[in-house]
Amino acid sequence: MIYLVPTKKGLGVEIWGTYDDLNSLYEVISKFWNDEHNLNKKGFDNRDKLISGFSYEIRKAKDNSRIERKSSHFSLEASKYLGTQISWVHFLFSLTALKYNMSFYETSKFDISMILQLEFWLEKAMNTYDEVGAKELIGFIDGGIYGANEYIYHYMRSINQDYFVLGGGKSSFRKLPELLKRGIFYTDEYKEYESFLKKETERLKCNINDMEIDDDDIYYDVEW
Repeated sequence: MIYLVPTKKGLGVEIWGTYDDLNSLYEVISKFWNDEHNLNKKGFDNRDKLISGFSYEIRKAKDNSRIERKSSHFSLEASKYLGTQISWVHFLFSLTALKYNMSFYETSKFDISMILQLEFWLEKAMNTYDEVGAKELIGFIDGGIYGANEYIYHYMRSINQDYFVLGGGKSSFRKLPELLKRGIFYTDEYKEYESFLKKETERLKCNINDMEIDDDDIYYDVEW
């Protein structure tokens, strides 16, 4: 069974599972992005950028290229659990993008159960880290962030960057709902960032989807 726990400094979660657990999750995610039939539809390419980063971390975890430990979390017999670290922001935005894309496909009960499992453990991880901050943050698991945003990847990256700048800890965690207002459709924060992106494309003479945020210095050697 997949499970999530908060990272030590509260920048995100550790997602843990056996190889089979993580491989099942990876296969479910793979159904709902990187579809050549939808790439030309509005917003799909941008959501693909977002989901691909999430999918990449799950693949790295199942291939034992991130973190591992022996766990008897759900059984008396210790077994090898594999995992990876994903920020709250990336996780919330990825869930939003996945669920939005799922509305365009036929889904199975297993697909839906996997998403519900992620939502359950994400809420549990938030409460485990800080019940006070979680009260304002849990609502973003199943609403709030605008899934149809055609620049959702860029919104995620900008909010994620601002969150990492805060440095972690419960005080930063409690500021996250305010940062996430930028992802709520037509809030002042949403409109201001949309305007910023459009001005940058004019200045750089490029498409928004071609732009990236230079944030390597922020994430390098960070303590999660």
